[in-house]
This record gives sequence, structure tokens and C-alpha cells, in this order.
Amino acid sequence: MGFGCNACGVTGCRIIDSPRERLIAILTNTFAPCNGRFPLLIFLCTAFFAGSAAGGALLLTAVIAGSVLLTLAVSRLLSATVLRGMPSSFTLELPPYRVPQVGRVIVRSVRDRTLFVLGRAAAVAAPAGVVIWLLAHITVGDASLFAHLTAALEPIARVFGLDGVILLAFLLGFPANELVMPLIVMGYLSTGTLAGVSDLAAFRALLIANGWTLCTALCTLVFTVAHWPCSTTCLTIWKETRSVKWTLVSALLPTFIGFTLCLIVHGLCIAAGLA
Repeated sequence: MGFGCNACGVTGCRIIDSPRERLIAILTNTFAPCNGRFPLLIFLCTAFFAGSAAGGALLLTAVIAGSVLLTLAVSRLLSATVLRGMPSSFTLELPPYRVPQVGRVIVRSVRDRTLFVLGRAAAVAAPAGVVIWLLAHITVGDASLFAHLTAALEPIARVFGLDGVILLAFLLGFPANELVMPLIVMGYLSTGTLAGVSDLAAFRALLIANGWTLCTALCTLVFTVAHWPCSTTCLTIWKETRSVKWTLVSALLPTFIGFTLCLIVHGLCIAAGLA
């Protein structure tokens, strides 16, 4: 379920009986790329690493498989360290057969999942839009606050193979991952408004004109898979665990792993002459 929406994936962890294994599943659910991250993944796979749509599809499949392996690896690490314990048995009991109550199923599904998640998303989307608009339109000196923040993040981002615009886009994309790619475009075009690029060639040309290399694209690809969950997912994790500690861990764990992987990839790219 996390490949559709990480918040729904976290909610779906309720079916796991063992509290320890349920917590492991919640903490690692964010490694599954949700629908909000797929547009950027598709653009990067097709524009930089494949010469055709078929090649991009194969690479995207490899990225998804890598995210699954990363989920399993982190789950194994957690179960062997901070969340040690005996693995629980899995017993599947066949329930008694009854005539399905279609109306009740639809109502509960819409109420408990669709409206529940959309309500939380709307609660953070409106304030996020205001913040982004203010950063883009309030100027200090001869540049906007967005540009000043980009310049401040530039030295840190370069260490991990990114740049200030990319890192700021991910930070401002905390309310919803769908914002990351429009924020990157807005930062490079300096338009002050969120914008999307439907033309693959134009998007690639824009990135290359702003200093992107294969190393930058690869580090961005890795960071898209492994970084902090969106605000809706964080709220859902807090709702499910009722723990500020585990909510913070769920955000810091993928962030640490993402930065570590980017640092390794960047170092390998420098050694190979791709940076």
C-alpha cells in the first residue's frame, strides 16, 4: 500500500498482530516510493539514464526493486538491534463466510481511509502553499528569501552530490512529495510560482543548464527514494504509535540512510570522473 501512499501503508500496518513487527513495518514503509515521488523518478530515469521509454521503465523497475531490498535490509537491521525480539508466528484463519455488505464496505473505506488521509493532507497543504508563496515573493536585498535559502544550503548540498535548489525543494516538499519537482523548476526558472515541465527534453535541458550531471541525477534519484516522509505520513505515524519518539525516528532514519547513500554515490562518481 505504501507504493500508492505511505500514509495509507502506515494505516495498513494495523493488521500486524506483533507490536514489534508492526513498528518495524511502520518505520520502513517510507522506503516505498509513493505516487508523489513517481513523477520525479520517471523523469530522472528517462531523461538521464535511458535513451527510450522502455529503458526508462526497466530502470524504474530496478529502482523499485532496490527500494524493496532497502526496506528488507533496514527491517533486518532494526530487528537485530533496537527492536530485537522473537519473531511471531503467522496464523491465517479462514473467517466464516457471510454475504458481503457492499454499502457498508464502501462507506467505511471512504470514511476511514480516503477522507481520513485527504483531511490530514489538506490541513498541511494550505499553510505550505502560503509559506512557499512568501519565500518566493518576499525579497531581502536584491533576491528573494527562496534564493537566499538556496545559497545557504548550497555548500551542504554539494557534499552529497546535490545543490541548494534540490535540497530546499525536498525541505519545502515536506507537506507533499508532489511539490518537489515543481519547486525545483521554480528555483531554476526564478518565476516565483510553482511550475511543471511536461516536455522531457525541456526538463533535461533546464537541469543541464543549471549544472546537473549524471552524478547529480543519480544522487537525486537515491534521495528521492530515501528521505523523510511527508507531513501526512508523519501525522499518521504519530496517530498509530502515539509516540513522538518513534515519529521522529521514522523521519530521521530514512533521512540518515538517504544522506549516507548520497555521500557514497557522490564519492564513487568523483572517483569515476562523473561528478
